[in-house]
Amino acid sequence: MDLIYLYTIIPVTIILITGIRIVRPTHKGLIERLGKYRKLAEPGFHWIIPLVDRLFLVNITEQMVDAEPQEIITNDNLNASVDAQVYFRVKSDENSVKGSIYDVNNYQYQIVNLARTTLRNIIGTLTLKSANSERGKINMELHETLHKETKDWGIEIIRTELKQIDPPSDVQETMNKVVKAENEKIAAIDSATAAETVADGIKRAKIKEAEGYKRAKILHAEGEAEAIKLVNEAADKYFIGNAQILRKLEAMETALENNSKIIVPDNSDLVNVVSEMAGIVPLRKSKTSL
Repeated sequence: MDLIYLYTIIPVTIILITGIRIVRPTHKGLIERLGKYRKLAEPGFHWIIPLVDRLFLVNITEQMVDAEPQEIITNDNLNASVDAQVYFRVKSDENSVKGSIYDVNNYQYQIVNLARTTLRNIIGTLTLKSANSERGKINMELHETLHKETKDWGIEIIRTELKQIDPPSDVQETMNKVVKAENEKIAAIDSATAAETVADGIKRAKIKEAEGYKRAKILHAEGEAEAIKLVNEAADKYFIGNAQILRKLEAMETALENNSKIIVPDNSDLVNVVSEMAGIVPLRKSKTSL
């Protein structure tokens, strides 16, 4: 009896142990019985019948595949080395998990080849320059194509990213020289603009200085004209009918400015002029009788 009991317990125990399956939260499971889909296995503990049931695990977290570098001929007949990455995940509902297993054979491999083919179709219509400047557009078209083609597989394409679009080495060297020349040109233009700005500032300063000098001359001339006007008004007011006297005074002023020594008799016209201006009548010597 002990042997019978032992031979019974051991196989049952082995069957129970070998049928234990644990599904992690990052996965979903598909249980098949005799090759036919039976049910979806949620994360947790499961027991299947050994040799009768099979459990297939499906990763439902975000995954990344590399499209691998490839040579693509651009529209301007240049060989560009292109590489991209695709981020995706299997949706967690039952139909999507089943689709990723039953509707496509090795979905990762299929996504890589689909991405490579799509990149050739897109970049083949662009020049190398436009391909480098329109990376966002390429990413968008690649994402749309992959999303459309993989939606029946239960796959969600999260994003696509171009890693590189590299031209041949000789073309890259030429492009670097062009960029360097453009930078030098911009620097020269900036330097010329700065010099022009300084020259313009100096020019404006000179103009302001000339305008100030001109204004000073005008004010000086206006002052002299006003002084002459006042002199003329005074002459008209105080020397009416005495033009000859005024002329004599001017002559005397000129002579005195030159420090000339003039002997003037007491009965001369000059003394009379000064006396007349001051309102003084010259004294005449009286004749004394002998």
